[in-house]
Amino acid sequence: MRKNFGPQSWLFPMPVLIVGTFDEENRPDAMNAAWGGIHDTNQIAVCIAPEHKTAKNLLLKKAFTVAFADAANVSGCDYVGLVSGNSEKHKLEKAGFHAEKAAFVDAPLIRELPVSLECRLVSFDEKTGCTVGEIVNVCADEKILGADGKIDAEKAGFIAFDPVCHVYRRIGGVAGKAFEIGAALK
Repeated sequence: MRKNFGPQSWLFPMPVLIVGTFDEENRPDAMNAAWGGIHDTNQIAVCIAPEHKTAKNLLLKKAFTVAFADAANVSGCDYVGLVSGNSEKHKLEKAGFHAEKAAFVDAPLIRELPVSLECRLVSFDEKTGCTVGEIVNVCADEKILGADGKIDAEKAGFIAFDPVCHVYRRIGGVAGKAFEIGAALK
């Protein structure tokens, strides 16, 4: 038997994405954008309300970064979603984060978060806040790479937002090899 919950915006796992931008004074800012994902083969979409400082910044610079939140920095990642850059100019510092300019776009990387997408703004819907960016580079801290040179999710300690219970959950464990485990059923 199943229980019906009606229409809900529940999707799991929901990535916890930290969107980084520079403002008009090249001061770094970041926000927690729990609503986002891959939009096309080289694009990401995130929801950023037009009144957010991040929306103003990305429209100004036409660029942003998207870092994947991790368990080691869950407090700082939550904080940048609770506090507005419109009222707190130094929220990255208060979150315990340090920024540096990304290599390929005019936006900040957060040193403490080990994986980031560098994005050029493709579109921003002023009504819905739907933001689409072209991914021009993915960069990762070498300390979270596996022996094969690829990003190791276990080492990275990525987290996901659980929209049902309103908690962050650590991502971990392998359930099976994609594009192989189902082959036995052919």
